[in-house]
Amino acid sequence: MADTLEESEPLLSRAHGGSGRDCPRGVLTCSSVQESPGAAARRDLCLDQAVVLIEDAIQYRSINHRMDARSLWLYRWYYSSSSQWILSFTIFLILALAFVETPSSLTRTSDVRYRPAPWEPPCGLTEGIEALCLLVFAADVSVKSYLIGWAQFRRNPWLLAYLVVLVASLLDWTVSLSLVCQEPLRVRRLLRPFFLMQNSSMMKKTLKCIRRSLPEMASVGLLLAVHLCLFTVFGMLLFTGEKDAGQDRERLTYFFNLPEALTTLLVLLTTANNPDVMIPVYSRNRAYAIFFIAFTLIGSLFLMNLMTAIIYNQFRGYLMMSLQTSLLRRRLGTRAAYEVLSSVTAEGEAHPKRLGVKPEDFLQVLQKVQLDSDHKQAITEKLHSRADGLLSTDEFQKLFYEFDKRVIKEHPPRPEYQSPFLRSTQFLFGHHYFDYLGNLMALGNLVTICVFLVLDAHVLPKDRDDFVLGILNCIFILYYLLEMLLKVFSLGLQGYLSYSSNVFDGLLTIILLVLEISTLAEYGFPHRGWRPATLGLLSLWDMTRLVNVLIVFRFLRIIPSMQLMSLVASTILDLIKNMRAFGGILVVIYYIFAIIGISLFQGVIVAPRNSSLASVNGSAPCGSFEQLEYWPNNFDDFAAALVTLWDVMIVNNWQVFLDAFRRYAGPWSEVYFVLWWLVSSVIWVNLFLALILENFLHKWDRRSHLQSLTEELEDTSEMTQELPFRDVLEEPTEEELVEKLSRHPHLQLCR
Repeated sequence: MADTLEESEPLLSRAHGGSGRDCPRGVLTCSSVQESPGAAARRDLCLDQAVVLIEDAIQYRSINHRMDARSLWLYRWYYSSSSQWILSFTIFLILALAFVETPSSLTRTSDVRYRPAPWEPPCGLTEGIEALCLLVFAADVSVKSYLIGWAQFRRNPWLLAYLVVLVASLLDWTVSLSLVCQEPLRVRRLLRPFFLMQNSSMMKKTLKCIRRSLPEMASVGLLLAVHLCLFTVFGMLLFTGEKDAGQDRERLTYFFNLPEALTTLLVLLTTANNPDVMIPVYSRNRAYAIFFIAFTLIGSLFLMNLMTAIIYNQFRGYLMMSLQTSLLRRRLGTRAAYEVLSSVTAEGEAHPKRLGVKPEDFLQVLQKVQLDSDHKQAITEKLHSRADGLLSTDEFQKLFYEFDKRVIKEHPPRPEYQSPFLRSTQFLFGHHYFDYLGNLMALGNLVTICVFLVLDAHVLPKDRDDFVLGILNCIFILYYLLEMLLKVFSLGLQGYLSYSSNVFDGLLTIILLVLEISTLAEYGFPHRGWRPATLGLLSLWDMTRLVNVLIVFRFLRIIPSMQLMSLVASTILDLIKNMRAFGGILVVIYYIFAIIGISLFQGVIVAPRNSSLASVNGSAPCGSFEQLEYWPNNFDDFAAALVTLWDVMIVNNWQVFLDAFRRYAGPWSEVYFVLWWLVSSVIWVNLFLALILENFLHKWDRRSHLQSLTEELEDTSEMTQELPFRDVLEEPTEEELVEKLSRHPHLQLCR
């Protein structure tokens, strides 16, 4: 009832103060039933509202939240970096508890033959940490529900689910304490990934994209099921001969019964058991190869790739839809800020002739906005470059186009030398050809390491003579040091550090230099038969390996110099930056399946000496779980479960896991692994492939018109992700923005 009374008057209305006149058409005003009628209070509220709306636009947040003074303070505090860091750390902490909780993953190995008894936390330790996390989540959902209002909360399925998951987790936590941590199943562990999903809007959009693709994927899945069933029946009819030893061996090994035949062909669909499954009958009659080739052509090369095409087709517009939604939120936030500031201008005039925003009001708001100083300076300079007068709607909106640009910091000026010789030296070693020489030297260093790796491939590390390689590494490291000093001389220290590539080179050069000095101090200068005993923490071989690894890593400096390689590398970097949603989805499915796997298969894989099912390695069938010594792959703890799921997702030899868990746990275990294969290898991997294609194709296509776009920008800025697609994205219309603002639950346009 309090909410109803509080919102019975528009929060932005001039009904409670001011001149008592009607406000100009289309202007938002800033008084609240909770605010004093003074003009100063209304002005301060307007400015605070504009600050929050601009911050919403910068971060692509929804503006549908409370706008009174107390709520604005709470809203800014909630989205402050410290509050969001606490929330993110809490999510990480509650997810990481799975590594410590019973069964604990705190052992050196997961191999059931050598795994010692792990340390188990006492009852109440992890439960206490979990209780603190749940309290943080309870505060989070309370603040969110208050800020958006009860009416919006009831219509938000994610927040309602948040509340349900939180209550269920608290109830299960209470049950755990009442049973002294001896409960057979902790349901709340399956619910923990939800806290990660609800905190990411991109993960929600990704799930929506997956849900949208499910009908088409289901149709292809049905075709796959029909394909599997038909060829299973054909196979069982073909390989039931009693006279042919090859047929009988095929039947007993792969087509003994219907479930066995289905599993065999399902694995063949992933080509994991090809050509093993074909060899017994193919060795007797080459005509049998037609069956397996036809199955692979239809299933693996046609239907599975059709699944990939369907997922990509559904995902193709996902990036554009996300950018379009982000653009709408930004324009809506800035337009709402304009309307609020316009009301401040209209408040001070008896008869406002035109609407607009005073530049001094905008600058006052801009100083309060949480924004980096570079963008603030760019917007301020653009504001000062215009003529005096009120800011119109278009002028106000164009100021925020600076958000679409990533400001490039200008490199410090090079030092000026008086001597002609020093100026010539500075020009010579500051030229980009000097970088090419450095790349050539790095390539030569890498080639020498590769040559010695080939020559010493059959020599034990203790018997290797590292005299020549040690001398060469010393020479190359001295060149790297000289190169770094010459660049510092040419560019100045600040200019040198202003290039990220120089920071990368310089850091690795210093580390290599320290390692080389340590090696020389510990083992002396290289000489023939340079094989001293281990002295100190690392042996000579270990230190040499570490130096070589860093040298190989330093070779990555050539990537920006190669155009196509640079394009691929930048695509990979963009993927890493924008992989939070897809990586989060992967974390969620791994977490859920790992917890389910621990509940189903914990302890079923036992050491050979303790199991009659586990054969001695010498008598185990070739290619079996026991013969391959896959003992570390189990579900005895959370970390081991994650690695096991990863090995199955790769689908290399995943038939070994199907066979082993069928023998140790029962035939129903195959359902778990097949579901994991569908979710991870079929859906998520194809979704990730669609993301790579979408990013790479857009990056490749925009190369053609990149120059025309960059010519429109200033020299001190570069494009963000949205700007290259400006010709594709549609700017929201004036009517659309006004209509959405008019439906704001806590703001209201003057009538």
